[in-house]
Amino acid sequence: MIRKILFTWLAVSSAGYIMAQTPKTKTVKTTGGAKLVEKVVKKGNEIVIPYEKYVLPNGLTVVVHEDHSDPVVHVDVTYHVGSAREEIGKSGFAHFFEHMMFQGSDNVGDDQHFKIVSESGGTLNGSTNRDRTNYYETVPSNQLEKMLWLEADRMGFLLDAVDQRKFENQRSTVKNERGQNYDNRPYGLVSEFTSKNLYPYGHPYSWMTIGYLEDLDRSSVNDLKNFFLRWYGPNNATLTVGGDVKTAEVIRLAQKYYGSIPRGPEVLPVKLAPITLDKNRYASFTDNYARTPQLRIVYPTIAAYHPDEPALDCLAEILGQGNNSYLYQTLVKTENAQSAFSYNSTSELSGEFIISVSPFPNKTLAEMELLVNTALAEFERNGVKEDDLEKFKSSFEANAINRLASVAGKVSQLAAYQTFTGNPNTLSEELKRYRSLTKADVMRVYEKYIKNKNRLVVSVLTQGNEVLAAAPNNYAIDSTQYKPFDYGYKGLKYVKSRDTYDRKKMPGNGPNPVVSVPAFYKSNLANGMKVIGTENTEIPVVTLQVYLKGGKLMEAKNVSEAGLTNLFTNMMEEDTKHYTSEAFSNKLQKLGSSINVGSTTDAIVFSVQSLKKNLDSTLSLLKERMLNPNFTPEAFSRVKKQLQERIVNSRRQGSIVANNVFDRINYGKNHVLGLPSTGTTETINNISMNDVQHYYDNYFGSDDGRVVIVGDIKQAEIMPKLSFLNNLSKTTFDLPSIPPVPEVEKTKIYVVDIPKSAQTEFRVGGVTGLKYDATGEYYRAYLANYNLGA
Repeated sequence: MIRKILFTWLAVSSAGYIMAQTPKTKTVKTTGGAKLVEKVVKKGNEIVIPYEKYVLPNGLTVVVHEDHSDPVVHVDVTYHVGSAREEIGKSGFAHFFEHMMFQGSDNVGDDQHFKIVSESGGTLNGSTNRDRTNYYETVPSNQLEKMLWLEADRMGFLLDAVDQRKFENQRSTVKNERGQNYDNRPYGLVSEFTSKNLYPYGHPYSWMTIGYLEDLDRSSVNDLKNFFLRWYGPNNATLTVGGDVKTAEVIRLAQKYYGSIPRGPEVLPVKLAPITLDKNRYASFTDNYARTPQLRIVYPTIAAYHPDEPALDCLAEILGQGNNSYLYQTLVKTENAQSAFSYNSTSELSGEFIISVSPFPNKTLAEMELLVNTALAEFERNGVKEDDLEKFKSSFEANAINRLASVAGKVSQLAAYQTFTGNPNTLSEELKRYRSLTKADVMRVYEKYIKNKNRLVVSVLTQGNEVLAAAPNNYAIDSTQYKPFDYGYKGLKYVKSRDTYDRKKMPGNGPNPVVSVPAFYKSNLANGMKVIGTENTEIPVVTLQVYLKGGKLMEAKNVSEAGLTNLFTNMMEEDTKHYTSEAFSNKLQKLGSSINVGSTTDAIVFSVQSLKKNLDSTLSLLKERMLNPNFTPEAFSRVKKQLQERIVNSRRQGSIVANNVFDRINYGKNHVLGLPSTGTTETINNISMNDVQHYYDNYFGSDDGRVVIVGDIKQAEIMPKLSFLNNLSKTTFDLPSIPPVPEVEKTKIYVVDIPKSAQTEFRVGGVTGLKYDATGEYYRAYLANYNLGA
């Protein structure tokens, strides 16, 4: 992982919000009331997202990207407000309000938003983080006007439709979401605990976006309405539209539906002093669900788009991402820890450089901290190598290109850049910053932000093992220095726009778009493996998947070795005959490529992604991975140990326990589908390295193999490059038949007790016997599920 995706993880300031900066471009022309600020076009092979940017008189920014490759459109409305605009004692409002925005408005009936979008053939959702809340839909292009009408109605005509019943309904939903995603899972509260111990009391990053239950309980409808009036004005929003559209038509419709919505209160920029620690802080808490302790070390750093951000991202990769990293080699390879990694997370006004370690049993967190220090010292002795920079830059460029693969990805990127920098074309600037990175830059940020710098050290402890903490707690949260901030809620008034047309009339559908199914080709390799592919020249990337017969069903021969397939695929990602796993990863990273090995119920799957220019080298590595694995005792011991610890930890997570017990009851304890794909600690103990080798020697081959190709390459180009697959074993075999499942004679209720659990999980159902089909009974059951619970 190089860097968290911009549109998911950017964050905000303390008592106020950073407003979009005014771009340094001149207004070109006026279209009606909308001013064209700038137009960006692609030149040559540069990596850029073409767009036009307009601003309406009420302050709404509109960004339009035309992409006529598919008859779809993605609409995104991003409000520059997240949990950082909440007050002490009123946390969770930004996310709570996201839910309320789907409950209906003046001209859209209760809960009709989902219905209208679904019936239009589209998908929709919303999300909230520290800095922003966004709402988005992907629909056929003839539904564009309807989507703009929907989004505009809740921007300008929401509050009269908000009542106590809806408020209570969504308050319960948000509280349940907190239980599901935070309170009821191992390590679910680590980020919340870290934030409140890293940031000063009252700092907007000192609480999580989900908020606290007690704050949600004390909130009122009027509190929520004031939040909307303060932050949900058009002048604090960006409407981004991309896809099979005409820019002039988008601007016309934006002016029609948004132009009359009154401007909201001004949102002024706020800046805070950087976070500093006066000593190493140690803080610990006991996790009710975790079976393994965890160490988290956090260094306060810099905000997003700071000049030092690329160097810190690179440093995080060198220290703790992949099996070449210092943390992996020092802690995981030596079997002291089951995982150890680092990443750099940036927000609008601050950032965090995070190291996370999960030790193996009988290891203390104090030992883990010492080993982290050893890894840092080793990095300091060796410095940054040219290889490190090459891998990092290649991966960043590949990720930047891959984010442009879909209209939704491009729109989200434009929306994020506009919201946080005022410049939708920030991608080109980002690429320049990362391409110009030097070894000296990386060492400089290490010296500036990490070496001998004070840090927060969080010990996540398991019940009864509090003595494993890295060090005694030495920090207490101080609330006495907090000074309340005026967020501007006084005197807010709800003013509706006046229109010359009837907003209650929902727009109809435009002309049905013509769906052009991509041309595809079929072929066979010499060994009989079937190939299907299609050429897609939108971005210079090739994606390829190889399916080999096998998978979980193979374990039906001997359920006492359940989990063998999963263990086998993990071992297939280790050493080969010509490369150690580290050397293999090193070559992949330099190419900006990925090769992953996984499994399904009936297949082993190799997933490959590569830039077109690096495809030959990537396929050479795929050949090595498939044809020359080298199963070593050292790797087998480590992988097996890691897998067993994951299984143990999963026994405290309600959702996983519910799924596993549900399958076991439905299929029986001796049925292959009644056992988890990971196996159990008991079945994993039964598997030897000889079993892994036997699987490869006897069941890994071309029999009924399939290859799927999508990307910037023609059939005539790709087929010769796949010839190495003809060297796969030609051994034929049948997948084991699975025993029938007895019909349920009567309804029964089973209860599993997880003490002190924050939430209850339910599973209701039974085995149908339906097998997959594209248009028959299985497909109809899939459609019926939309009405039942989707």
